[in-house]
Formats: sequence, structure tokens, C-alpha cells
Amino acid sequence: MTIVQFQYILAVAQYKNFSVAAEKCFVTQPTLSMQVQRLEEELDVLIFDRSKKPIRVTEVGEKILKQAESIVNESERIKSIIAQHKGFIGGRFRLGIIPTVAPTLLPMFLNNFTKKYPKVELHVEEMTTRECVRELSEGSLDVAIVATPLGEKNLVERPLYDEPFVAYIPNDRYQLKEKQKIKVSDLSPKDMLMLQDGHCFRDSVLNICQELNNHDRHKQSIPVEIKSGSFETLIRLSNEGMGMTLLPYLHTLNLAESEQKNLHYFEEPSPAREISLLYHRNELKINIINALYDVIAGVVRGAITFDDLKIIDPILKRKSKK
Repeated sequence: MTIVQFQYILAVAQYKNFSVAAEKCFVTQPTLSMQVQRLEEELDVLIFDRSKKPIRVTEVGEKILKQAESIVNESERIKSIIAQHKGFIGGRFRLGIIPTVAPTLLPMFLNNFTKKYPKVELHVEEMTTRECVRELSEGSLDVAIVATPLGEKNLVERPLYDEPFVAYIPNDRYQLKEKQKIKVSDLSPKDMLMLQDGHCFRDSVLNICQELNNHDRHKQSIPVEIKSGSFETLIRLSNEGMGMTLLPYLHTLNLAESEQKNLHYFEEPSPAREISLLYHRNELKINIINALYDVIAGVVRGAITFDDLKIIDPILKRKSKK
């Protein structure tokens, strides 16, 4: 048995096709097929049922694959130990990032990072906070960029920046046009357009709304409950008079001039979210994490200059039953 053989069977299981698996492993199909067959012969079991289309993993194969994944991950950790010892910044590195941060933050630092550290094979994927936590705990993700605090026992939260919330209220709703700064109490929870379930930004907005008098019956609610996965959609719906919404500050920087006038900043302390690097306490690729932190902190430091902020919990607070 070899680590290479384990990598091959993991690829076949992932892509359910020998040709695609061989392509992803940068070998010919005969080479990959031969190595998989040799492993099966050595173990005297079938890992894959080739009679099915697509290929299926056998019952015993599932158990072998689980162990193979663990062995491959541990072999990568050995490489990371050596890289850390030598101060090397390079190798495969998987980054998860939540969708409400990715569109604004990635363009700010990604090009700088890849140019500065060309030996890092960076894989970036948009993921929910829950997915990031799970994959960090399983060891399949190296680091994540999420809203904190989360309080996960085995994960380290390394704050990058605090990002204020900004209210987007078009059509001079609620007579706020003349106000230089608004209060949280100026918001109308019943008119709030929000992201769909699964976004921590939605939970933060709900936490803000819970601090208001949610039973103000003098304010009309929107005629349709609207939840979207896109800030752009919420902005367009707001422009059509469907309600108000909250945006993260960095997202407001690229708005058209006609939309900038609809932004309303909060009185201090302004509600904000804390954005952090999240990684496992036993993470070995700390050299790359440190490099990533330095690059991101460097580019964001000049973009956000607010002082007095109030961090809003990214996990929805459940009301206690009385």
C-alpha cells in the first residue's frame, strides 16, 4: 500500500470516473487503473463496483476510503511540519470564505497575495460559516474568513477588521434625509429586506432588530416576505420601494453615485461585524496563515477608518421563553 494509491482511490471516489480521476491526478488512465487494481488485489477486496454507472464504492470500500483520507491528510501534515521548520511559504492551501465577505474582500487582497507568494497553491471556495467550521474541524480546510465571535473550542479566531453596518434607505423613507447620522431605533424591522437563511449577516441583522421595539404596530410591513442571497438584489428591491436593508460597509464603496445618497450611517457606537481568520488550534500551515493575515490586514487597514463600533453577534440569539 502506498499514499499515491490512496490518493488515486480518493480521486475515483470523488469523480466516480477513472478517466476524470486520472486527469485530476495528472497521470494516464492505465496508470491510475493499474494502481487501484493492485491495491484491491493486495487487500483482496473490491473497493469499487465497476458494473455500475457511474462507478459506486462498495460497502468495504467506504471504510477503506475513510481511512485512506485520514492517512493522506496526515501525510500532508508531515509536509507542513517540514515547511514550517524551514520557513517555507508554499504548497496547497485551501481557504473558505463566507459569501457576504467574498465579493468585496477577495478583489482587495487576492492579486497581491498570489504575486507575493507564488509558491502557494491557493484554493478559494465560498462556504457558509457552518460549512467552514465543519471542514476546519475535519481537517479538509486550512483557514476560513468568517464573521466572529463563534466560540468554537478547537478553533482560533484571529480578528482581521471590524466592518460597520450601513443602512440603505431609498426614497427618503421615514424622513431620514436630513439626518447626518441615524439611530438603530430609526430602523423599521417590519420593512427590513434580509438575506436568506444560512447567512450569518442575516443573523446579525436579526440580532439588531431584536434590540428594537419589534411590536411597533404603527409601521406598515412589506406586502411580500423577501429573502435573497444577494446584496445587489436587496438594493434593487429597495430602490423599487419594497423596503430598507442593511449592507456591510465595504459593499457600499462600489455603489453608483445615485445609490450612495441612500446610505445612512449610524450614530456611534455603530453596529458592526468582526471579520476574522478562523483555523484549527493544531493547524500546521501557520506560515501561510501569517502571510495571509499580513496581506489582508495591510489592504483593509486604510479602507475602514471607523473608531467607535459595537460588534453584533453573528449567531442568532434565541429569545428565552417566559
